[in-house]
Amino acid sequence: MAEKAHQYLIFETVGGFCGIAWNEIGITRFQLPTKAADATERLLLRRLPAAESGTPTPEVAEAIAAVKRYFNGKETDFSGVKLDLEGQDAFFQSIYAAARRVGWGRTTTYGALAKELGAGPEAAKDVGQAMAKNPVALIIPCHRVLAAGGKIGGFSAPGGSNSKLRMLELEGVRLAPPQPAQQSLGF
Repeated sequence: MAEKAHQYLIFETVGGFCGIAWNEIGITRFQLPTKAADATERLLLRRLPAAESGTPTPEVAEAIAAVKRYFNGKETDFSGVKLDLEGQDAFFQSIYAAARRVGWGRTTTYGALAKELGAGPEAAKDVGQAMAKNPVALIIPCHRVLAAGGKIGGFSAPGGSNSKLRMLELEGVRLAPPQPAQQSLGF
């Protein structure tokens, strides 16, 4: 089967420079912001080396506008954005579909997503792997999926867990600091 032609655009948001790639079916990649356009472009093209810079379709332009609104702290819903996840494992695709139902300002856990899909707790690790490999972070809101006990969990985007925390805070989600292991005695 011939490789579909991909186009991409690097654009600036309040959060930094993002990258988006698409083909005739939908958006195939999204790169969370970095401080420099060339760094974002390098990260995006690492996965799609044959992509060419292009002019967004109206649907892609709307997704870009939504990303800009998001980083301005405006409630944004990406659930209608058309994606092309071809080549993704079927279970990962079902995980991504479930994650897309987690709305603005809400969180879930790896285990809860696994359970929602009818899988046992051992599948939480699969959910974590799917989130780590998410080709369209933010549009599939992997930042809203936490580890057990409300712990932040990993985040493979630039800035790691700090980026995940900042994105959640943008949505009004405050994660409590971890409780001290030992309570002090009152004397």
